[in-house]
Amino acid sequence: MSRRLLLPFLILVIGFAGVGLGSFLTISKQAGAPVPSIGGPFRLASSNGGDVTDADFKGHPFLVFFGYTHCPDVCPTELFQLSQMLKAAGPDKPLKVLFITVDPERDTAPVLKQYLSSFDSRIVGLTGTPAQIAAVEKEYRVYARKAPSANGKDYAMDHTAIIYLMDKQGQFVSAFDVQRPPQVAAQDLEAYL
Repeated sequence: MSRRLLLPFLILVIGFAGVGLGSFLTISKQAGAPVPSIGGPFRLASSNGGDVTDADFKGHPFLVFFGYTHCPDVCPTELFQLSQMLKAAGPDKPLKVLFITVDPERDTAPVLKQYLSSFDSRIVGLTGTPAQIAAVEKEYRVYARKAPSANGKDYAMDHTAIIYLMDKQGQFVSAFDVQRPPQVAAQDLEAYL
């Protein structure tokens, strides 16, 4: 390839590489742009007791985050930031966050309840059988895989760490950014109430 053609080609490749998954997930409904099909029906066990379905959360916007209770850093950090955002929004806002486990073998409903007691009470833990969790992961296009430890006795979970914003009808809107002041994130979320 000649030098004259190489520079424009490199600029194009670097531009596409910089787009990434976050930009893919924030495609809007404006001007007929396609919206990724993310989310779908589920029935899972709640950390608050009993089973819930996706229909139980419709009528108000909600956020969905996939993680697990043995997560050393990303999950507790995201849940803390979500708690701060919910606090900034105020207790009267009908907001929910669904924390869906990617580790159903260890994360039973009681384990999730205990773990989430450190965070805002509007964060609901959801678990199920491995097949149920795999189906929800597929609906949300979540990557999750066991990563055995060096000693072979324990494991971590590699997983997608995106927070999904769902509208009142349970339709995917975009990835939701909590890496900003809680008041700003809360104000953005209020636009969907």
